[in-house]
Parts: sequence; structure tokens; C-alpha cells
Amino acid sequence: MGKRIIQQARGHGSGTYRVKRRAFRFKTGYPLNLQGEGQVVKLLNSTGHSAPLAKVSYQKNGKRECFYIPAFKEMYEGQKIILDDKEAKIGSVLRLADIPIKKQVYCVESKPGDGGVFMKSAGSSGVISKVVGKKTYIQMPSKKEKAFNQDCRAIVGVAAGSGRLDKPIVKAGRGHYIHKSKGKLWPRTSAVKVNVIDHPFGSGRGKNPKSKIPKRNAPPGRKVGLLRARRTGKRK
Repeated sequence: MGKRIIQQARGHGSGTYRVKRRAFRFKTGYPLNLQGEGQVVKLLNSTGHSAPLAKVSYQKNGKRECFYIPAFKEMYEGQKIILDDKEAKIGSVLRLADIPIKKQVYCVESKPGDGGVFMKSAGSSGVISKVVGKKTYIQMPSKKEKAFNQDCRAIVGVAAGSGRLDKPIVKAGRGHYIHKSKGKLWPRTSAVKVNVIDHPFGSGRGKNPKSKIPKRNAPPGRKVGLLRARRTGKRK
């Protein structure tokens, strides 16, 4: 009896293909109604995030509270950051309406108040390109422009950790633990290189399999190839 192929094993939901809950013990995002200035209490390393995280404390109703954000380039512990002023300094958390054109931003909210969704990985940033009516357009890392509500918040600057890909992995052991901590499947094996019992494309027989379009309701393990193809058949 053949063993389960990888798609079936991942769908089963065992710990092998699951991120450890401890990797995401720090929840990132901006609280609502930020005012005044905050102070960077500590810089942290989080397994589930590629960028280092910063613990920021701020004053709310006479009490000191904290939140976590992806650190920006050249951030240091004890640094003061602006939370609601209209002065766009590096590290300021501002509404897009208060950030001038050509400024680099990261950790941008998708809709006002969601805490930051876009461009949170290490070294990522976008550039505010134009303002049209009540929409602010940002050039994303993919070089495409995306429109945002002007009440969405963002951090001025570039996410820290841009050099993480410069250092070579060198040996497979390091790659194994890097990917395991994030629940990533590694190493990736080409489908035609495995046995015929382990994959629908297995054995290869010449290593030139025809394109396969599985059914929409195919089970895990059979749903491989061109998933949800827009069109089929010979192009006329």
C-alpha cells in the first residue's frame, strides 16, 4: 500500500505541516485612536515574522499600554515615534492623508482600523505615488499601483531586515529549521521525479507530462496541475 502523497498529508492537518502557535505569540497591529508619541521599549525576534518586531508603549487614558509593529530600518530601543502628528518623520504612524507624495511607507492598512496588512515582510516598502479625490495611490513592491482610503494608517519608512536573503544558507540543515519554524514545505520536489504511486505526475516516462486540468471537486492528492483553469481546449 502506497503512503499518502504530500497534498493529502498537508490536508490531514498534522503538526508536521503546521506552524507552531508559539511563532505567532506577538500580534502586530495599530490600536484604535493612537495619540501623542510612543516609545520603542524593546526590539524582538519572532519566528513567524521575517522582520524584527518592535514593542511600542504609549499613553492611553492615563495608563501606559503597548502594541507590536514590524520594526523600521535603523530603529533603536528607547526611540520616540510620532503617532498622530502631521509631520512625516521616519517611523511615524500616520494617516495616508497626512503623508506627502514620494514618501516610502510600509505596514499599510487595507481598511481604516484593521491594524496593518500590506508590506510587513522584511525590507518591503511602497511609495505614495499620487492622490486622486479621496483615494491615495501607492506603488507596491510589485510596481503596480493600488488605491487606498486616505484614513488608512501606515508607517513612514522601510521595514527592517532587508539583508536576510544576502547571507547564504550554505547547508541543508539551516534551511530545514528556517522553513520548519514557519510551517513551510521544504525542500520542494518536482512532481515527475517522485514515484508513480506518490503523485499523478509520477515516474515521468520521458519527463514531459501533458498539462492536466483536474475537476473542481477533486480530492486533495488528485487536485494537481492546472487548478481552476480559465479556459480549456486548443486555442483557435
